[in-house]
Amino acid sequence: MDNKNDSTLEKFGYKQELKRALSVWDLIIYGLIFMVPIAPFGIYGFVADISKGMVALAYLIGIIGMIFTAFSYASMSEAFPIAGSVYSYATNGLNKIIGFFTGWAILLDYLLVPALLYVVSAAALSSIFPAIPIVAWALAFIIINTIINILGIEFTAKFNRIVLILELIVLALFVVVGIVAISKGIGGAQFSFKAFYDPQNFSLSLVMSAVSIAVLSFLGFDGISTLAEETVGGKKTVGRATVLALLFAGILFILQTWVASMIWPDYKSFSDLNTAFYDVAKRAGGTWLMLTTSLATAFAWGIANSLAAQAAVSRVLFSMARDKNLPSFLSKVHPKYKTPYIATISIAVLSAILVIIYSNRIADLTSVINFGALTSFLVLHITVIVHFIKNKSLNIWKHIVSPVLGFLVIFYVWINLNNHAKILGASWIGIGIIYYIILKFVFKKKVENLDV
Repeated sequence: MDNKNDSTLEKFGYKQELKRALSVWDLIIYGLIFMVPIAPFGIYGFVADISKGMVALAYLIGIIGMIFTAFSYASMSEAFPIAGSVYSYATNGLNKIIGFFTGWAILLDYLLVPALLYVVSAAALSSIFPAIPIVAWALAFIIINTIINILGIEFTAKFNRIVLILELIVLALFVVVGIVAISKGIGGAQFSFKAFYDPQNFSLSLVMSAVSIAVLSFLGFDGISTLAEETVGGKKTVGRATVLALLFAGILFILQTWVASMIWPDYKSFSDLNTAFYDVAKRAGGTWLMLTTSLATAFAWGIANSLAAQAAVSRVLFSMARDKNLPSFLSKVHPKYKTPYIATISIAVLSAILVIIYSNRIADLTSVINFGALTSFLVLHITVIVHFIKNKSLNIWKHIVSPVLGFLVIFYVWINLNNHAKILGASWIGIGIIYYIILKFVFKKKVENLDV
């Protein structure tokens, strides 16, 4: 047991209930699993189409923007080493009302992500095995992930290591086979830097539109902060893991999309943007590589990524319920496995319902996920600035320059979200306002956490 961390937790009015077992490398692996090292496989065609082939540039800009957000997470996770991620940071660093609505905003992302991952992965498998319905695949994934998450964070961490190794093997196969194809000029493959800069097509607004889609691949590094009460090694562990996981993932994203762009230089000739990457894999290595990459995507999203997503959102629910901002039963911890099992089961039930409703409506799910995440990131950067100025422990670079740059980049991506996402996101915030009013005034809850 990490006694130093436990005493820090008690300082914020909480007791240690979750099991501390995760090292910095466990957190890095968790972050990589959440982001999925092969995430560009699934959205490559769309990013290539919008960026006019400058896919690697879109991911490079994405990581530059997100690294400032990772620095802000590092600063706040050190100041407030408790579960709840940006909800806890805004609650303690600004005030409890803003914290509530920040937690409400991030829930829009976290609640929908598992369902989206299940539907996308199930759809990929259904195309290979058409006799098995999408819903059947998705429900099977939900049951498997729920059992793994309830069994304990150590079990989840061990499972993550195995899955990450398998993903990296598939990625290495693609890169090696792709480089061979480029060197031989198979199917028109050729060495080029156009994925980073194509003077004939370059436009900053155009590339930033592509970044607003590519940024989906990075979402998940923030989930590391939800495990703050299950780590060992001190207050800096979460921050270090957050930054390192983001850098590792970014390098892998840039590498694979650059190789893909050189294998298939004519981004306008894809017959189906949904399967663009698998067409690239087939050109480079044949049917076996196409099937390998498509199956890897299905299981990486359906098992590994959704496993991490379910773990993250259950911790946010646990933290908000512990503060009486959500029903208290969501804060119950399993007596044996020391996991928030009621919150985990609740997410499984919600995901199952969403899967049944949206099994053939993937676009409706994807349109609003970024709204919640990016909105909470904006609040995070403001929280860093306000908290450290207020506490007179200011580092100009860490607590002013970096969060300001991060805010500007995230805001630029935020305003480039489509109108559908903004309307649904605003509606979700409106529901949160109604829920808050009911808690505060209708039921007249005398809870400190709902006061400023």
